[in-house]
Amino acid sequence: MTMRIPNRSFQTVKIFILGLAIIFTAGVVGAEQIKITEEEVVEAQKDWGDALVSLGKTYSDGQNYRQAAESLVDRLYAYQTGQVLFKPTKAADVKFRTTKEGAVSYFVGHDKNFPEDKGFALEPWTNVQFKNAAIYINGNIAMAMGKYFFTPQKGEVAKVEYTFGYVKNDDGKLKIVLHHSSLPYSKK
Repeated sequence: MTMRIPNRSFQTVKIFILGLAIIFTAGVVGAEQIKITEEEVVEAQKDWGDALVSLGKTYSDGQNYRQAAESLVDRLYAYQTGQVLFKPTKAADVKFRTTKEGAVSYFVGHDKNFPEDKGFALEPWTNVQFKNAAIYINGNIAMAMGKYFFTPQKGEVAKVEYTFGYVKNDDGKLKIVLHHSSLPYSKK
């Protein structure tokens, strides 16, 4: 059985196929543009460490550290675009911080909803150094895990283990969607 397609229907089919080709091509180009690179992950880690050090300095200098913490969370985490999975190092009562308020409280404390928080960033730290064990990248999603080292003004460097997950936004910036941090296991 042979089916005849009227000329008008044939034109519609050609336009539809052409439209699909344009969408597919744009998708491929768009996918290449949003792919995360290892260098971007390393830069995002440096930005996070520098922001944490800066937040501690803001506190030490008597400036508005809460506003600085809110800015840090807005700039580096994806709370405004979706859920963030944040498990801070030193949280026992409220172990998971799925809201911006919970993240800000962890960094600077002084929040009645999170009374255990003393303000991790208020140490203050003078340096944060990431040492990646591995980085996984799949398009606009990346994950990194390893150890990071926090240098205080006085005392020993704190060694902490981490897993961070990133997405690349439309503006080309990486945002944290997963932050899991814990102290190394000890056989003591």
